[in-house]
Amino acid sequence: MTNDVVDKPVGRPVFDHLAALTDEHGLHEHASHAVPRRDHGYCVDDVARGLVVTCREPRPGPLVGRLRERYLSFVLDAVSPDGTCHNRMGPDGRWSDDAGLGDWWGRAVWGLGVAAARSPLAGERARALSAFRILAQQRTPFARSAAFALLGAGELLRARPGEPAARHLLDDLIGIVDSPPEAPGDPDWPWPEPRLRYANGAVAEALLVTGEGVGDVDVVARGLELLTFLLRVEVRDGHLSVTPVAGRGPGDLAAGFDQQPIEVAALADACSTAFRITDDKAWLAGIDLALRWFDGDNDAMTQMYDPISGGGFDGLEPDGRNANQGAESTLAMLSTLQQAYWVHALR
Repeated sequence: MTNDVVDKPVGRPVFDHLAALTDEHGLHEHASHAVPRRDHGYCVDDVARGLVVTCREPRPGPLVGRLRERYLSFVLDAVSPDGTCHNRMGPDGRWSDDAGLGDWWGRAVWGLGVAAARSPLAGERARALSAFRILAQQRTPFARSAAFALLGAGELLRARPGEPAARHLLDDLIGIVDSPPEAPGDPDWPWPEPRLRYANGAVAEALLVTGEGVGDVDVVARGLELLTFLLRVEVRDGHLSVTPVAGRGPGDLAAGFDQQPIEVAALADACSTAFRITDDKAWLAGIDLALRWFDGDNDAMTQMYDPISGGGFDGLEPDGRNANQGAESTLAMLSTLQQAYWVHALR
């Protein structure tokens, strides 16, 4: 990794397409090109990500404020009294699944933690904190779900250093993230899983925020080690070549497809946190690589977002892109653009 950066101006995120995907219930999961697939319904996985993005927009206008309120209400409605969480809502606005502790639980904890820390409205912060504490009664056994929850707990603990629900999550979940049962213990493969899977940057970032939150420099160092490893294996010929849907193992040296924007956004978030904690500007290069991936500096040399509407395309293919602009990819693009805009504002 170098500290070379892109010198081009970075525009503010455009939320028009995200607004087009949002209705009175929540955020539509899928789209056919730019048109929402209303028959496919909604999920907490996406709405919680939308809550994170809208809460961390530094100067939100009325549109972003309305989206933030809608997403917060959706996530609050998904929370069960026992601390489990629904994920899937049908087009009729009714929950269609049993509450559980999968990835969506972790993302709900993440979204509520960010909302409790960053929402500009005191009422929203209070509602989010109350629901965060309910979810924090539970402990997920799943590594990715735990990583997402740690991101929310770390964010909340920075804003409320004495918050016990956040601190207890950091103490209890870090072992699930860094030492899952299948960890191979190979010094040439420091990743805590035999293969890279999805949202890999969130694993490294979870260690960073946990180490910061509990004051453990060894956990921070472990997070930096994993992030360094990710950048080493996911940068090819000067551009990002992120882990595809099928994953990536020690022997997978060639570029893989289908590459998902969520991988790029998670890496940008982790590099942003690494810079904030270490004050080492070398980490900013990872954010620029992520922005350039969306701009077309990728394995297929294809632009991955619509700069007019703010829509993000769903996947990078060998001969171009998946032209659908669903919620996950749009939020990944907006998140990356937020980080890139912040980086360029520092210069």
